[in-house]
Amino acid sequence: MRQRTEGETPEEPSPVIRRALQRVFSSSSLLKTHRRKYCIFTYSAVKKWLSLCHGVVSFKTFIFCSSSSSSPPFTSLMPLLRSTTPVYQDGNHGIFQSSFIADENSTLYSSNSLSTDNTSFTLAFERTKRKDPTKLYNYYTGGWNISDEHYWASAAFSAIPIFVIAFAWFVGFGAVMLFSCCCSCCCRQRRYSYSRYFYAFSLLMLIVFTCTAIIGCMVLYNIQGKFHNSTITTLDFVKGQSNFIVNNLQNFSRNMAGAKSIGVHQVFLPAELQAKIGDTVKAVTISSDELSSRTSMNLRNIDNFLKSVRIDLIIGSAVMLLLDCNSLSTVWFSLDGFSSPVHSYCVEFFFFYTSDTCVAMDEWVLKPHIATAIDDILPCVDAVTATESLTRSKEVASELAKVVNDVIVNVSNAKFHSPIAPASSNYNQSGPLMPMLCNPYESDLRDRKCLPGEVSFEDAPKVWKGFICNTNVISGKEICSTVGRITPSIYREMMAATSMSQNLYQFSPFLINVANCSFERETFSLIGTDYCPGLERHSKGMYCSLTVFSASMILSLIFWMVYVRERRHRWYSKQFIAREGQAAQVEENKL
Repeated sequence: MRQRTEGETPEEPSPVIRRALQRVFSSSSLLKTHRRKYCIFTYSAVKKWLSLCHGVVSFKTFIFCSSSSSSPPFTSLMPLLRSTTPVYQDGNHGIFQSSFIADENSTLYSSNSLSTDNTSFTLAFERTKRKDPTKLYNYYTGGWNISDEHYWASAAFSAIPIFVIAFAWFVGFGAVMLFSCCCSCCCRQRRYSYSRYFYAFSLLMLIVFTCTAIIGCMVLYNIQGKFHNSTITTLDFVKGQSNFIVNNLQNFSRNMAGAKSIGVHQVFLPAELQAKIGDTVKAVTISSDELSSRTSMNLRNIDNFLKSVRIDLIIGSAVMLLLDCNSLSTVWFSLDGFSSPVHSYCVEFFFFYTSDTCVAMDEWVLKPHIATAIDDILPCVDAVTATESLTRSKEVASELAKVVNDVIVNVSNAKFHSPIAPASSNYNQSGPLMPMLCNPYESDLRDRKCLPGEVSFEDAPKVWKGFICNTNVISGKEICSTVGRITPSIYREMMAATSMSQNLYQFSPFLINVANCSFERETFSLIGTDYCPGLERHSKGMYCSLTVFSASMILSLIFWMVYVRERRHRWYSKQFIAREGQAAQVEENKL
């Protein structure tokens, strides 16, 4: 189709197609409703056109009885996650009333380290440039965006030729059957022509296409099983990545909270830093809990949707195959011929969506932006929270190392009471001086290299263990009775602080990746290379196998009618020949 030039009046579709499209796509009056949060397909908003994709049994019954189906359709139409930052297009009001995910305000969005220039950046722009029937058949230019009803309308319209074929079959076959009935009633013939070769040919074609339909149904069942497994595997991968982030954030939060109570020989972190730790723990806990709840809810709903699609496809194909084999009535022929392309229409629409999503992921990995539609799949953790957490972890790790070193300098290695040390500093410590702990950060939180004579986190337990003295308890106080610089209780406190400082230091790479959204980019990159090829291959295989199955079923129905007609004519011919023979015999007897 050529692109409409500026000022040119758009082509108007035929009245039949226009009325069908008006039932398929959302009414324009819904666009005038008050602005809602972006969400994805729900029951109330899309039942007018989604009912076309509902179970084939209920679909056949209702399409024959009424022009508006009231059976409950699928609960949604394959979205993954709704964006929490609705900034994609002016005028996109979001016609869907309930969300596929949690609808609270979120602290999850793309990292500030990513590009913020979103005015000219759209995902999968070339691939999603399709006619949009809700905008006077102009081209949709919003890119991949599952929160935009115009994206779904344009994707559905791309598969509309199959629906037109189904509608043409429904109308054409009905007209042919009506004409045949009129001819049979008004122009009764007493003689029936009969061709032995045509009778054998129709029987042969009936067997061939019936077997092809059966094989196609088996192949379709096998491929949809593979497709279902691929989607479940992909969802499990996304869930695993989300769980990895959530678990690490929760572990980080627990470590930060535990650092507030850690002290060595009654020396603790500064009160101001402890207050900052509390704020950081609260922010991280909120982000991790929301990411966990949103991911669990969305993937659970997606899994339920995929199961419903799988069951509907299996039952629909089985029922159509059963009707094909039994050929119960000519009314079902028309409905079978209509519902088969409609199933192909739904599968092709689903193939468009899968391919669009994979292309959008690849483009986002190459050029990551904030506040794009890719947030609908796996949003980044709040960059402010992640950056603040990274700074606070460095601060606490450095302060804990300072606490340990202060105790080593002012208590363990002291030969007399330090003026800043508690009164219990003198416990008869003696012997070689203890090495200090290597602080991983400078005072400005830049990375710091260890100086000669300092011990690392890994070596500290073994090295310091050699400075433990044997103690006696005198007046409730541990006193060294042998050579040594620290008592067992001080050693345990120093190791607790050192271990906590090491844990927070090791969280730095993770927090850096969270802040710059590296985990999401890695996730989408792996999905594009490892999962998308299988999803596209299996969805395309479903479409091809369903097309073959539908075509074979329709042709088998046609040849079944031809075969039944020829068989009836054969029976009439035999009866006519028998009557002619009897009449001739009677004439001979009379003579």
